[in-house]
Amino acid sequence: VLGAMKIRDAAAASEGGAAVGRQERRRRKLHDQLYETAVGLFVAQGYEATTMEQIAEAADVARATVFNHFAQKVGFLEEWGVRRRARVAEILGAEHAEDLPVGDRLRRYLKEMGDLNVASRAETTVLMDASARYGHLLQDPSLEIELARIVEQGRQRGEIRAGVDCDQAGQLLAACYFSTILRWIREEPAPFDLHERLAGALDIILLGLLADEAHAGEP
Repeated sequence: VLGAMKIRDAAAASEGGAAVGRQERRRRKLHDQLYETAVGLFVAQGYEATTMEQIAEAADVARATVFNHFAQKVGFLEEWGVRRRARVAEILGAEHAEDLPVGDRLRRYLKEMGDLNVASRAETTVLMDASARYGHLLQDPSLEIELARIVEQGRQRGEIRAGVDCDQAGQLLAACYFSTILRWIREEPAPFDLHERLAGALDIILLGLLADEAHAGEP
């Protein structure tokens, strides 16, 4: 009898887990649908002009459903940034970029970010501008934390000067990235080669401004 009870309990637990799994997949699918619908509307008619009601109508769900997934419209902007960083991390992880020297790794990171922007310039123009105006683009530390982590790993390998503040370096790199992107999106057509400008800015940060002889005698 005890054996039969254990089997029934295990089966019930398995069924319960499967039900939870199905529910989570449905929830995730709806979340993705709402996100994609919102981004499409932002690009088509602008961020400001798009309402949560329009997103609900286009996704064919109740208005309350949208708010259950995204408490505020700005939440779509935040998720956009999260998804882009996750995509870059996925690409670099597949390429084992963590094995590269720190300079090359930073170049690969910025190149992949640049590739995403160039491949979807219309989307980037609308959502990056909206993030700067209405979101927390310059206050969100996510990108600078990721870049600081790369710098810290380089310092541990002896590739970065011991005295470098890795957090400050991450802040500098992130600020440089965002300012470059914002300049790039605010003119049509694109005012400069984004990859070239990002790579040039990174070289300035890595190599510094002073000529080699100017460093003589400095600590």
